Amino acid sequence: MPRPVSLAHSPSPVAHLRRPWRRPMSFYRGMTCENVTINGDKGAPVTAYVAKPSGPGPFPGVVLIHHLPGWSELYIETTRRFAHHGYLAICANLYEREGGQANPDDVAAKVRAEGGIADAQMVGDTAAAVQWVRAQSSHNGKVGLLGSCSGGRHAFIYACQKKDVDACVDLWGGRVVMGQEELNAKTPVAPIEMTKDLSCPLLGLFGNDDRAPSPEQVNQHEAELKKHGKAYEFHRYDGAGHGFFYWHRPLYRPEQAMDGWSKVFAFFGKHLAK
Repeated sequence: MPRPVSLAHSPSPVAHLRRPWRRPMSFYRGMTCENVTINGDKGAPVTAYVAKPSGPGPFPGVVLIHHLPGWSELYIETTRRFAHHGYLAICANLYEREGGQANPDDVAAKVRAEGGIADAQMVGDTAAAVQWVRAQSSHNGKVGLLGSCSGGRHAFIYACQKKDVDACVDLWGGRVVMGQEELNAKTPVAPIEMTKDLSCPLLGLFGNDDRAPSPEQVNQHEAELKKHGKAYEFHRYDGAGHGFFYWHRPLYRPEQAMDGWSKVFAFFGKHLAK
């Protein structure tokens, strides 16, 4: 059984000097970026932003699941970041039905007011993004998922309900642990109850100052992963709360974010290589 890893720490101020993802990546600086249309849940057309590294490959794939603020500039840039590091990357607009390509802030406010999107709809849309990656001639046959906030929760749900991904990254996904009163038609099952069906290794990054998820909820999730013998790594950061990768917000914590990114690339490098 794979050995789980759970760490709580504050990164060294000079740790970034040793990070492998800081090495020159000129080999992948060329890329092609565009919007494509995929057939999402129940065949609905969904726009997705894709970034492909230059060259014949083969390249592993990463499907990004955006957060509640929507199909935002942050996620578009992060999609390109993965292409820069040698991944076929795609990020679908999960709020296409709610607002198309209107201002992401306005669409996100509408989605938030409506209680989010249905978990089942997200799974259908994400399955289409995974299929897009697997259909690319330059793909190496491996696909990872990455999401933050609600996207982290969604990534975990997908990895529990489907068996077509090889690694999953949950960045501070809230509402994995849910009370009975929080369940409804859109979110009928608490994700923690799906843990027994997790189909691939999981990486989780969390800030110890976060309240959604709180450290106690992260502990509950970790206990469930251990109970079912799942392969996972959880890393927890002092001095960081929710969204500590978000460079455009006061939530940003550069040292913790740099350390976290190094763990993301190491994790995908381990599980998506072929």
